[in-house]
Amino acid sequence: MAAVSSQRTLDEMQPDFTSGRVFDKVFAEGMALVERTASYLDGPGREMSRKLPREAGLTYAAWSMELTARLMQAASWLVMQRAVRDGDMSREDALSPKYRLRREAPALEASEQRGLGLPDAFLDLVENSEALYNRICRLDEAIYQSGTEAHEGPVNRQIEALKAAAQQGAFDPLKIWGGTR
Repeated sequence: MAAVSSQRTLDEMQPDFTSGRVFDKVFAEGMALVERTASYLDGPGREMSRKLPREAGLTYAAWSMELTARLMQAASWLVMQRAVRDGDMSREDALSPKYRLRREAPALEASEQRGLGLPDAFLDLVENSEALYNRICRLDEAIYQSGTEAHEGPVNRQIEALKAAAQQGAFDPLKIWGGTR
């Protein structure tokens, strides 16, 4: 039953999301952020990092690796969504846990680092990447809910009963609502 519920969510939500302007906007913003970040880290950021005080330099090094990893995960997720939309990847393959994106490590708190030696341009990229990563994690959860609780609870059972009754032409909402308690 869990696989059916997850598949229904994927079938219903994924095409709506990837075929709309929201996906196109998230995709374009995500890829542009990846490019901006790479340009910064390979150019002005590299030069700036050499001039940072020791503690700020260590934070910069650790955060730039984390930033790069999260952006690559976000970009991979976006490309995977487009592959499913374009038929280059099956929806069943997209259900694999290896393609899920969940926040496991705490977010990088750029606001807490402002004024402590890290360049504002770098911290702006960190904030933007964290926002993108959080957004994609929420989208992933909405599209590919791994739990079945949301699909098998009393409200969804009532909705399924209403759908079945409507298809049979025997629509009695009081009977349906009363019969599921």
